[in-house]
Amino acid sequence: MITQQQNRLCYHFDAETLWVEAWGPSGLRVRATREPAMPARDWALLPAPAEAQITLDDEGATIVNGKLRCRMTKGGKLTFLNENGTVLLEEYVRNRRDLWDPKCSALEVEAREFRPIIGGLYRITARWESLDPQEHLYGMGQYQHGCLDLKGLDLELAQRNSQASVPFVLSSRGYGLLWNNPAVGRAVFGKNVMTFEAASARVLDYWVTAGDTPAEIEEHYAAVTGTVPMMPEYGLGFWQCKLRYQTQEELLQVAREYKRRGLPLDLIVIDFFHWPRQGEWKFDPTYWPDPAAMVHELKEMGVELMVSVWPTVEPESENYPEMLEKGYLIRTERGVRTGLDFQGPTIYIDVTNPDARDFLWQKLQQNYYRYGIRTFWLDEAEPEYARYDFDNYRYALGTDLEVGNCYPVQYSRAVFEGQQAAGQQNPVNLVRCTWAGGQRFGALVWSGDIASSFGSMRAQLAAGLSMGLAGIPWWTSDIGGFHGGDPRKESFRELFARWFAWGAFCPVMRLHGDRDPKQPPMGTTGGAACASGADNEVWSYGERVYGICCKYLALREQLRDYLRDVMQQAHEKGTPVMRTLFYEFPQDSRCWQVEDEYLFGPDYLVAPVLEAGVTERCVYLPAGATWHNIDTGEEFAGGQTVTAPAPWEILPVFRRQA
Repeated sequence: MITQQQNRLCYHFDAETLWVEAWGPSGLRVRATREPAMPARDWALLPAPAEAQITLDDEGATIVNGKLRCRMTKGGKLTFLNENGTVLLEEYVRNRRDLWDPKCSALEVEAREFRPIIGGLYRITARWESLDPQEHLYGMGQYQHGCLDLKGLDLELAQRNSQASVPFVLSSRGYGLLWNNPAVGRAVFGKNVMTFEAASARVLDYWVTAGDTPAEIEEHYAAVTGTVPMMPEYGLGFWQCKLRYQTQEELLQVAREYKRRGLPLDLIVIDFFHWPRQGEWKFDPTYWPDPAAMVHELKEMGVELMVSVWPTVEPESENYPEMLEKGYLIRTERGVRTGLDFQGPTIYIDVTNPDARDFLWQKLQQNYYRYGIRTFWLDEAEPEYARYDFDNYRYALGTDLEVGNCYPVQYSRAVFEGQQAAGQQNPVNLVRCTWAGGQRFGALVWSGDIASSFGSMRAQLAAGLSMGLAGIPWWTSDIGGFHGGDPRKESFRELFARWFAWGAFCPVMRLHGDRDPKQPPMGTTGGAACASGADNEVWSYGERVYGICCKYLALREQLRDYLRDVMQQAHEKGTPVMRTLFYEFPQDSRCWQVEDEYLFGPDYLVAPVLEAGVTERCVYLPAGATWHNIDTGEEFAGGQTVTAPAPWEILPVFRRQA
């Protein structure tokens, strides 16, 4: 039975209730459930009322919002079309209930499948036809497969160290789709069918929009999930970090050396295990005796301080008894209550509990914020488990299988809302993972503990571009990679030089890594038992690399005014900072195929060198513009591939001419 309820098209058959309603610009939200009532949570979506045109007829019904329309058959099948009548998405149904559907079949495959979990919820699958073998699909967050075009891929919908599942996909056919379900699951972009699955859920929930360009689709998506704050000024410059500065004096000496050399430095980072125990969220006074004086000296130099926060809690920590009593910790369904065993067994704070979020912020405010520390590094945000047994953890909002993918968003939210309540404008916090909507809580995502290799660098380029298309414009990676890399070796110096130059054209330019050889601990008490990597400052890699670093630090400074405008676009419209070529040049078909170049804002075309031993590389210049090589001064008409010089000292970059 099909009915209209105000601005909503409703369908009911047997135990299923289906809603299709206007939501945001040219958007429709689809929900289906077999529960007695439709679950009320909006998850990533913000309230976005929109007027719909609904008509019911003898063959079904139609709902229209802006450029998107949805046709519902009497059997409940949904087909989405643009304003020109072109089919964008069509549910994949193979059953005998829709006898008037030409795809009526004895296969009995449902478009919206609810497979009961005995004694629990449902394993839910949504299916759509694969209408065009030439379709290109993009977004979905950060994965380590290195592919920009997702057509043909099978993706896990789950959070892991270096994997951030943000389930929004943008199609070259002119639509965007958000799988608005935080359950662990799977997305398959096959040649015959596209599916999204939730391992345990109460409701099938997704949102679709249509637009004439990728930019229009992204702006519609940002309108219903939110945008980042305006990036503060210190986010436009250079951030220095390593694993790990072990004492207050060591960190200050590094900051002083940057200033002595006349090098720009906007922010420096205190990494993990500066605390007595995990879950105490404070400085160990043995190694960090005077935080107030440290912050004061850094601010006198014009340098902000960021501190690492882990959500792990040791049973021996001073906060554990209270957190256990009040239900602030994640629970395990079986076995010992341990999530991660690094420097001792720990369990995570349950940030899906609003009272636990308040507790965490109170500790951060008391032990860091009051000293003038305004930026936090929210590590372990997935959260990272020693074993990713997603069926073994339970949060306040539900089981990990049902809600686990939203954990990093709630982690960012805990700190962001605390900062806002304290009067801070435009907070930005570095976080190792996020989900849809995380951008509105100031999430600057970095790509986690990645390898120090050219292959890994290539994968990060695809990851960064995909994150931008998934609605997360603030993204960065560890310059040089995280795992290993010896600054004394020529092979690693080459990789580092290439990555550092590329870092100047990432949303945030941040140096980090666990370098070899490892350094002995400074002490045996508290966090000092955790060792440190080798030096990781720009002068740690020899004179040739140091000169390259100085060049690109200066170039980053020259880009401040430009980057500030680009960040304003991200804040106002959700526009990615790193943009695929087709984002700016959708009419150039070649731009939909290029995966190893991108635009930094609208005007700078960047072609990172992604393999060793290269002295030049081919660069495709999009049609419709004239391009200026910023190193050689040469100008080229667009619509052609050129060969650009690329010794260590040169990252091929072309500026679009007016």
